[in-house]
Amino acid sequence: DIRLYTHKACVPGAKPTRGYIRKALDELHPEVIARYYGCGLLVPECVAGCRVLDLGCGSGSDCYVLSRLVGQSGHVTGIDMTEEQLEVARKYMDYHTQRFGYKKPNVDFVQGYIETLREAGVEEASYDIIISNCVVNLSPDKASVLREAYRVLKNGGELYFSDVYSNARISESLRADKVLWGECLSGALWWEDLMRLAEEIGFTVPRLVSANIISIGNEQLEKILGDYKFASATYRLFKLSKNSEKKGCLVMYDGNIMGSEEKFEFDAKYTFKVNEVVEVDGDTAEILKSSRFAEEFTFQPQPGCRAASGTCRAEPEVMLDPFKQAQQFGGVTVASSTGGCCGPQESCCE
Repeated sequence: DIRLYTHKACVPGAKPTRGYIRKALDELHPEVIARYYGCGLLVPECVAGCRVLDLGCGSGSDCYVLSRLVGQSGHVTGIDMTEEQLEVARKYMDYHTQRFGYKKPNVDFVQGYIETLREAGVEEASYDIIISNCVVNLSPDKASVLREAYRVLKNGGELYFSDVYSNARISESLRADKVLWGECLSGALWWEDLMRLAEEIGFTVPRLVSANIISIGNEQLEKILGDYKFASATYRLFKLSKNSEKKGCLVMYDGNIMGSEEKFEFDAKYTFKVNEVVEVDGDTAEILKSSRFAEEFTFQPQPGCRAASGTCRAEPEVMLDPFKQAQQFGGVTVASSTGGCCGPQESCCE
């Protein structure tokens, strides 16, 4: 039987799109925006000069915004399994190159599957940042998606992605429901499984940036789903060198990240205000030192910290449950400084 549900599994972030991102959006070709059927814009901070990979790029809206923000010295690759969408993206490469004032394109589009990036020709340790917005939940093999993302990231690189998560592991019977899968619900990953997979693959503990409880708002769906609850959440996962030393320290944010001149909302635990000294745990210290954020902070040893043993005062990072965080903050934990959502495109740019 065919069932149609009017439901939005992914929901927008709490803050409006930042001015510099809106400016980049205004430069996109109208057809690229009109043909964008995916989730809302998701742009991480501090991307100038970076190599970025977009998993599930569609018609290229996110890629072209990032193309503008990474600059001529950076590069953006979009991968999607739908050739029709990629045709639209490729059609306007020259348009955006000229609009941005670049001498040559800094973006390319590849047809392929996010579970098998190697087959699509994506090389190992070749990207600084990977983004994905409400795409991983549609993959039947999420472990392979994360494993491939880890493979193609450089040391210090970040997987910055939004998706739908469940409060328990989804049953096989619901996973087999194609309608629920298409609704971005039955393919949702149990948030605890994300923690487990990240550790198994080698990522840092996922850092929760923002979370919203999803209100189903459909009696038929709610009856089928039973006790399952869903949340839309953005996480940051970092790939660090296996030999990295995780020692807590004191950090001070310099205020030079575009759009975060007064404070940098790193995750649900840490918000760094300009020129304010903050004590951070070993994981956070190593992430900041090893990633693209290193030049944005001043680092100091902790008073009384025994460098040889790494014994310091900072508490270890706590794994964050998106459901508890969303409830604690009235629906949204900490809004990303650059926005992001998994809903209709227009809901992200108001």
